[in-house]
Amino acid sequence: MSEAIKIDIWSDIACPWCYIGKRKLEDGLAQFAAGDHSVPVEVEYHSFELSPDTPVDFDGSAADFLAGHKGMSLAQVEPMLARVTGIAADVGLDYDYDNLKHTNTVKAHQLVHYAKARGLQLEAKERLLKAYFVEGKHVGRIEDLADLAAEIGLDRDDVVRSLTADEYLKDVRDDQNQAIQLGIQGVPFFVIEGKYGISGAQDASVFAQALRQVADEKVEVGS
Repeated sequence: MSEAIKIDIWSDIACPWCYIGKRKLEDGLAQFAAGDHSVPVEVEYHSFELSPDTPVDFDGSAADFLAGHKGMSLAQVEPMLARVTGIAADVGLDYDYDNLKHTNTVKAHQLVHYAKARGLQLEAKERLLKAYFVEGKHVGRIEDLADLAAEIGLDRDDVVRSLTADEYLKDVRDDQNQAIQLGIQGVPFFVIEGKYGISGAQDASVFAQALRQVADEKVEVGS
C-alpha cells in the first residue's frame, strides 16, 4: 500500500510549543517509518496567529511581552520561560529568549505559503522557527524574511515582491478560518487524515501510535 497518510498542522512561528511539537512529530514519524507496516506520510502546515495584534517591532523582551499579554509579573514569567527552554533542550533545540525578537508573524506565514507553492514549505517552516527561537533573528520584516528565504533557495527579489503585495495573505486567512471551523483554539494542533486531532506537543510515541492506527484502518478499508 503506497497511499500517503496526510497530517495537517496548525501552528505559529512565534509558538515555542510548535517547534517542540515539530521535533516530537519528526521523532514519531521516524518511529512509525521503522515499523513493519509503515506508509508514506505527507505533512502540510497551516497558519495560526497567536497574537495578531503584536507590532512588527515590539519594544521589549520576550518576558516583557508575555507579562503584558497574560497579565503576569516578570517574576511569574521567567520560570515559565526557563521551563520551556528546558523542554526544548530535551528535543535538541537551544532556545535563546534573551535575544528573541518578538514580532507580528503574518508576513512569516505568507512566506511559508509562498514556499509551499514552490515545494519548500517544510524547509521554510524550519528555517523561520530556528531563526526566531534559536538565532534571535527578526521574522516580521520583509527584508529579513527575504534573506531567510534566499538561504533555502528561494528568489529573494520575488519574495520581496510577494510579501509587499500580500500575495498569500488570503491563504493565511483561509487557514485561520478553517481553524475556527474545526474549533482549534491553541497550537500546535495536528489533524491526521482529516479526522483524528492531536493537540499540543505530545510525545513522539503518541504520533507513532496514531499513525499506526490510521495505517491499519487503511489496510482494512482496502482489503
